[in-house]
Amino acid sequence: MDTHDRPIPWLLFGAEFIGTALLVAVGLSIVILAFGQDSPMVQLVPSAGWRRLITGFLFGTTGALIALSPLGKESGAHINPVVTLAFWLMGTLRARHVLGYILSQLTGAVVGALPLMAWGEMGRSVAFGATLPGAGYGAFWVLLGEVATTCALIVGLFFFLGRRRLRPFTPALFPILYAAMVFMEAPISGTSTNPARSLGPAVISGAWHGWWIYWLGPLLGAVLGVAFYRFSGAAWLTVEVAKLYHFGHDRYGVFRWKG
Repeated sequence: MDTHDRPIPWLLFGAEFIGTALLVAVGLSIVILAFGQDSPMVQLVPSAGWRRLITGFLFGTTGALIALSPLGKESGAHINPVVTLAFWLMGTLRARHVLGYILSQLTGAVVGALPLMAWGEMGRSVAFGATLPGAGYGAFWVLLGEVATTCALIVGLFFFLGRRRLRPFTPALFPILYAAMVFMEAPISGTSTNPARSLGPAVISGAWHGWWIYWLGPLLGAVLGVAFYRFSGAAWLTVEVAKLYHFGHDRYGVFRWKG
C-alpha cells in the first residue's frame, strides 16, 4: 500500500491524546499537592526548594511511565507539541501527521485538566498548576527561562536517542532532568517546556497572564535544540525514529526511519 493511501492513524492520535491527558492530570496533581494552600505536603516538607525537586522528579517520572506504557508504544509518547516539532525538524516524523499529533496533545491537555478541579480550593490557590511568570521577573527573563529549559530537554532527549547504548534508557532521563530544571528554574517561569501542559490549567483557571511566553519560549527552545544538535558536531549521533521507547513499533507507517 502506498503511504499516501494509509488510513488516518486514529489509534496513534488517541494514544497521544490519552498520554497528554494523563501527564496533565497526574503531573499537575503533584504540583497542587506540593504547593497548594493547606496541603499537608507543605508542612511535611517546609523547604520550597526540596518540594520543587520532588515535584520535578515525580513529574518527569510520570512522563517516563507514559513513554514505557502501551500508549507510548503506539504514538512514541511525545505528549508535547515542541517534541513533535523537533522530531519533524529532524526528519523522523512525516509532515502530514504533525498537525494530528499537536491537536491530540492540546485537546488531551484540556481534558486532562478537568479532573484537577476536584482539588477545590487547594487547586485554585495555585491556579490548578498553571505556569505563570514568577514575581519580580520581567517577560524577557521568563521567556529566556522557557527557551533554556526547552532547549535542554531537546538536546538531552536527542543525546540519549542518538546513542544506541543509551537509547533504551531514554525515559530515565526525564525524572532527573525535570528535577534539576524545576528546582533551579521554576521560580522564574514555572518550567513549562510544553505548550499543552500550560494550556490545560490555563483553560480551567482563567490564568492567562504571559500565556504567549509558554508558546514562543518552548518553540524557540526546540528550534535551538535541534540547531545545536545538527550544527555543533553532534549530528553523527543518529536519531532514527520519533519515539521515546518501543522503537520498532510503527503500525501506520507514520515514522521516517533514519539509519
